[in-house]
Amino acid sequence: MTVISEPTVANLLAPLIDVDDRGVYAGDEFVCWRDHIRSAASVAAALRARLSPDEPPHVGVLLGNTPFFSSVLVAAALAGLVPVGLNPTRRGAALARDIARADCQVVLADDGAHVPDGVDFIDVESPQWRDELAAHRDAPVRFAGPDPDDLFMLIFTSGTSGEPKAVRVTHEKVAFPGRMLADRFGLGPSDTCYLAMPLFHSNAVMAGWAVGVAAGGSLALRRKFSASQFIPDVRRYGATYANYVGKPLSYILATPPRDDDADHPLKILYGNEGAPRDLERFARRFDVKVVDGFGSTEGGVAIARTPDTPEGSLGPLTDDVAIVDVDTGARCAPGQVGELVNPNGRGQFRGYYNDPAAEAERMAGGMYHSGDLAYCDESGFIYFAGRLGDWMRVDGENLGTAPIERILLRHNDVVEVAVYPVPDPAVGDRVMAALVLRPEAEFDPEKFEAFLAEQSDLGPKQWPSFVRVSATLPRTETFKVLKRHLSAEGTDCADPVYPIRR
Repeated sequence: MTVISEPTVANLLAPLIDVDDRGVYAGDEFVCWRDHIRSAASVAAALRARLSPDEPPHVGVLLGNTPFFSSVLVAAALAGLVPVGLNPTRRGAALARDIARADCQVVLADDGAHVPDGVDFIDVESPQWRDELAAHRDAPVRFAGPDPDDLFMLIFTSGTSGEPKAVRVTHEKVAFPGRMLADRFGLGPSDTCYLAMPLFHSNAVMAGWAVGVAAGGSLALRRKFSASQFIPDVRRYGATYANYVGKPLSYILATPPRDDDADHPLKILYGNEGAPRDLERFARRFDVKVVDGFGSTEGGVAIARTPDTPEGSLGPLTDDVAIVDVDTGARCAPGQVGELVNPNGRGQFRGYYNDPAAEAERMAGGMYHSGDLAYCDESGFIYFAGRLGDWMRVDGENLGTAPIERILLRHNDVVEVAVYPVPDPAVGDRVMAALVLRPEAEFDPEKFEAFLAEQSDLGPKQWPSFVRVSATLPRTETFKVLKRHLSAEGTDCADPVYPIRR
């Protein structure tokens, strides 16, 4: 294992200052680490010259996965700047709110059309910015010497269950997983990490960018994820490691099979929130080791799979992980759905920026509340049950959505599924499911009812009352389903909706 003096991004980057045989790939371009870090020094100097020293050095980043985005992350380690990852799918007043909440002095953008009116921004592809950088081309490469707990970045939560919140991401929160994953998978200078997940999100920074830096290898950037180009890109760049979050595995698996699917250099695919069925199918079809972990941008609860962890489980309960009743706070018995918490405090959670109310809610009672639902089996292994916002109250019983989704995905025609509550006319909720079917498949309510009846682990209260058949599901930029949109539309939507008998 490689040991660094302190877990900071600066200490990960320092060994690469003079490296000229590895670096960053994007499209047909390559820049070695030495030149990439020197370029980042000019970015740091140009931004420092623009920013007011009397305000937080926060710089909004509204960019695709480009070498310039990577150079901004390097510049943060060099000069103590704080990049603020902005979601390009946010628009208008919503995006302006994020920018203001994070105290961004300026926004870096490669598409000015997405920047709200009245926001000061730099078009990073403009001649004016190129001239500005050229004026600082001789800026010295000198790392600021941060502490592990110093703020490195602000990353917004996905906003699937409410307004996004800016998570304080410290140097340690980036450097530690980068080093840990590089060591865990035996990655080194000869490896290339393929990055197609958006860099404004924690998964790409902590499980992608930082891993490549810690390994001392190379990065291969794709501006925006493409299912059809994933394997061709892996071959093109000789990528041996890649990260994912959410549904990308499903999208890649939906591409037509080829005889040479397993002919590529990729060894490890690491991520979270992949569908259990997709993990096994992807590993078999592409001959890749797929490792699905559990994590969030906040980092308050950490769960790791052990060699004896059953399929579909996140891992075992530990002293720092518990499942508690949402109403009483009491520890849940095996099989009882509750909230995942860290009973011993905040873990790696370092708070939300400029949002004390949300931070206090997250740390209610002195323990970290993940907002994730789960249950454990008799042996203490944890199973994900959905988000707290997915909670349904059916006939007086609290239900999570994830176990129902896992069952519905067994249907041969179902490619994607989202389960969510709709109001019951009497009291509580009813279960509704939105399905995306494989091409050419047709939905038959009677056959679907027969399928449900065959599922011995589908409880009577978990049985969907309605099924919506959709071409696509509404998702965030990081592929998380916006269930609140589906729930708000209910049965009054443009897609066909079928009542399901029990």
